[in-house]
Formats: sequence, structure tokens, C-alpha cells
Amino acid sequence: MSQTVLVTGGSGFIGSHAVLQLVAAGHRVRTTVRSLRREADVRAMLKVGGAEPGDRLSFFAADLESDTGWPEAVAGCDYVLHVASPLPPSVPKNENDLILPAREGTLRVLRASRDAGVKRVVLTSSFAAIGYGHKVQNAPFTELDWTDPNSNGLQAYPKSKTLAERAAWEFIRTEGCKLELSVINPVGVFGPVLGPDYSASILIVQRMLDGSMPGAPQLYFGVVDVRDVAALHILAMTHPAAQGQRFLAVAGDFVSLFDIATVLKNRMGEAAKKVPSRQLPNWVVRLAALRDPALKLLLPELGKKKNATNEKAKRLLGWAPRSNEDSIVATAESLLHLGLLNNTSKKAA
Repeated sequence: MSQTVLVTGGSGFIGSHAVLQLVAAGHRVRTTVRSLRREADVRAMLKVGGAEPGDRLSFFAADLESDTGWPEAVAGCDYVLHVASPLPPSVPKNENDLILPAREGTLRVLRASRDAGVKRVVLTSSFAAIGYGHKVQNAPFTELDWTDPNSNGLQAYPKSKTLAERAAWEFIRTEGCKLELSVINPVGVFGPVLGPDYSASILIVQRMLDGSMPGAPQLYFGVVDVRDVAALHILAMTHPAAQGQRFLAVAGDFVSLFDIATVLKNRMGEAAKKVPSRQLPNWVVRLAALRDPALKLLLPELGKKKNATNEKAKRLLGWAPRSNEDSIVATAESLLHLGLLNNTSKKAA
């Protein structure tokens, strides 16, 4: 049955794929962008993904840091996929510059959704709200785990995702009335890009193919395909078992950067000639971090192996994600196809 669904942040990596799948399923879709000037960009991305939704997709200007536009965007909607989240290109000097917009923006969307009579909001949280601030553990993380926002050395991003999700659940408990909530907690999101707006995870593959990563630091993280993340949002949107639940979006066991490099070397042929072929010792990374602030941020996670399970999403919702390898290869192929690597010509619009 056709529904009216709002996707916040339709210009983003996950948001654009969610719009694609909702349109393909026959729903009437709305999306928010900070400026309506982005409409042409979003429609161009959707065209790359094989869709030209015409008037079945409408755009609303709304910003997570302002109440303006949200009542109009949610009016008449059955469901909301709240995907948009502030993620600055560099670490803010003050962590509240990231935490406050994430938390207050989430509450702003929930409040508007409740007031408009929306049935359910599906919130995009993150593994960052689950698997940080813990002692090293062998057991996989599950949806019962929470990142400790007060742990020493926790970066602003995982703290912002944790506090925003905590605030969402508290809002539903105390002020939500009939509004339902489901939460998706993705790990590193890979898969086919539709344009230059994509997740930070994609930069890993891009830099490996470009040759700007001379070696692979010993970092470990989960992989999930953006198409599967979008599909999980849509399953959680209407499935009765998703009400009041959070779901880890992870395809399989966590991998290292060197594992990703190995997949690219094995599957991408000549395009992977610049991909690093060695793992960097931790001491080399620590030495380089003395001059590179970006590397310094990675030091707390260096050599720290983690894992997470997708058992709940598979069991309750019937979710069936692609493999880690297929997601990594799809990332690389799309970057090549769209000419988003250094020294490559654009092959498709």
C-alpha cells in the first residue's frame, strides 16, 4: 500500500538510497534539504541510481538547527525516516558544536512528527552509540550495549550519536504520545555512491585507490552496504516487530583496513595498483600522528579488535545483507564509474 514518507537529508548517502527504494516501492516521498537549491543535485543522484521520480518526490527546506520548515515537511506523512545528522568535515573545537545540533535536531524532528500524527519514526543512529568507551571484549556487541558518553578520550562524534539516540528514546517514553520509534545503528557504510555526497567510510576506499594511503593502519570496523542500510530502514518503518527496537546494521564480521586493501587488490585489477600492500606497525602510525591531527584521532582505536552481530535484524525483520566483499567492490566500482578518483576521467553522469 502506498504511503507518504518523509526522508530527512535526502542529499546524503543513506538518505538518497532510501529515497530510491521508497520510490521504487511506489510510495509518495518527501525529503528535506537545507536549501531548495539542492533539488537538482538530488534528482541527478537519483538518476544515477536509475530513478526519475518526477512529482512523486517533493522537497522541503528544513535545517536541524531551526524549527522552520519541519511542520510543513511532516504534515500528512505516515512515516518519517530521520537520516539527516550533522557531521562536520573536521573535529569541532568544542564538542557541543556537534552534540547539540545532533540531539536538538533529533528532538525537533520527533516533536514535529508527533504533532503531525506520524505513525512511526525510524532514526538513523550508529554503531558509535553502541561500541565505544568499553574495555576490550571478545563477545560481539549487540543492541543491548551502549557507548559510555563519559568515558575518557571519547571523541565528539560517538558522544553526539549516543546522546542523540538516548534523547530520542527518552522523548518517546515521556512525550511521544502515540508516536512509535525504531532505530538503526549502522557500522561503516559502503556501497555504490550516487555522487560526491557520501559517508566518511567511502573515503577509505577512495584514498586506497588514489594511492594516498601508503600503508594500512591496524584499525578494525564493521562493513555494511548502503543499499542494505536503506532496506533495513524501510523494513523497520512498517514491521510490527520493529516498534520500540534498535537494530545493528552490520553485514558480517568486522574487518581491518588491510582486509579491505586485500579485497581491492584481488577484485579490482589494474584499478587497484596503488592500493597499499602492507599493514603499518602501530609505532609508525603513532609517530606519524605527531604531525597529523587526523591520525591522532585514530590512536585510541589502533589495534583494538571489535565485532557486532546482525542476528536481531535477520531474526525479527528477515533482513539479508550483502557480503562485506561485495559492498567494498561496489564502492570501488562506483567511484571509478563516476570519475571520483584522482587522475580518472568522468565516465558517467
